[in-house]
Amino acid sequence: MIKGTRITVGFILELLASSVTEDEILMDYPHLTKEDIHACLEYAAHALCLF
Repeated sequence: MIKGTRITVGFILELLASSVTEDEILMDYPHLTKEDIHACLEYAAHALCLF
């Protein structure tokens, strides 16, 4: 989950994979920040051992 929300990292990743832009996510979920979205991507990259 993204800190302070009930939104999961997986949900954000699914949105991005479905071609939803960062700006669209931020409009639909105004309590999120670009940093939250970038943290989701970083988490996924670490989970896949890309770093």
